[in-house]
Amino acid sequence: MDLVLGTHVESEFSTSYATGNGEWSGLVSVQYFFHGKAAHAASAPWEGRSALDAVELMDAGWDFRREHLRTAQRSHRVIINGGDQPNVVPSEAAVWYYFREMDYPHIKALYDLGNTMAESAAKMTGTTVDHRLVGSAWPPYFNKVIAEVQQKNIETVGMPKWSDADQTLAKALQKEIGAKVEGLKTKVEPLAEPEKKQPGGGSDDVGDISWNVPMVYLLYPANIPNLPGHNWSDAVAMATPIAHKGSTAGAKVQAMTALDFLLQPELVQKAWDYFRSVQTKDVHYETFLGPDDKPMIEMNKEKMEKFLPDLKKYYYDASRYKSYLEQLGIQYPTVKPQQP
Repeated sequence: MDLVLGTHVESEFSTSYATGNGEWSGLVSVQYFFHGKAAHAASAPWEGRSALDAVELMDAGWDFRREHLRTAQRSHRVIINGGDQPNVVPSEAAVWYYFREMDYPHIKALYDLGNTMAESAAKMTGTTVDHRLVGSAWPPYFNKVIAEVQQKNIETVGMPKWSDADQTLAKALQKEIGAKVEGLKTKVEPLAEPEKKQPGGGSDDVGDISWNVPMVYLLYPANIPNLPGHNWSDAVAMATPIAHKGSTAGAKVQAMTALDFLLQPELVQKAWDYFRSVQTKDVHYETFLGPDDKPMIEMNKEKMEKFLPDLKKYYYDASRYKSYLEQLGIQYPTVKPQQP
């Protein structure tokens, strides 16, 4: 493989190199399964050993330890199994953690600390624990040579031409959720120097790819700015001309960038030179995955079986409708009446 051109939906039109704006972290995603002993919670609770107690003690311990971790870390959890019903001491309970940091050694340290916390909680409650690595991701590091070529193509294609309806919907949604009301962006972002003081943030397993082959990540403008992320509001634009225009612009840039490297093999060599002499000069990739870690392909199976029949009702039928909005019967843009 010569190089990788990745993409991610955004509200801006940009690319970056190295650590970009610094809003990236790496992570390990780990599930901890505690095993106790069931008993009647009223008649004989002393006969039981609560797996849920172990989960809660691990969570409490992590919250206390958080004060003494680097400010760069991000860690969060959900309890995925809290027992069955209150009158039974839970014999099984589970918690799912994300441990995020800025580099492999610090991510590994958080992972080891999480395992220590889990084992300690098990000892305190007379339970046992095992864990499963759900996934992992290195902090991305993108290729300067590819980014410079891609940036020229972004500037050539330019931002989509938003209609009044597009801007009306964007501003209405921003107002609805209490975000800054400024509508859709109208200018592409310049290729900026990487942030020296990295604040950290989200993670993506493209990070692992970026440490094995020269890569960039194009952010294409198919969404509305100032949204919180992973929220219902982030899905509003997806069936609208905003997403279609932004995705089309992004596709043009990807095609142009691919052609540049196909037709100019010397650019591929320059990208690899940067990868070897700059990026991986002192830092070398090693995976978090062990030989016994298996892909959790069964995850979300029940959810998909539940929701897939309903989702199929909304698949776009291009043979009958000119647009998805027409199929849904939505007048664009649909916004609340404005107060005088």
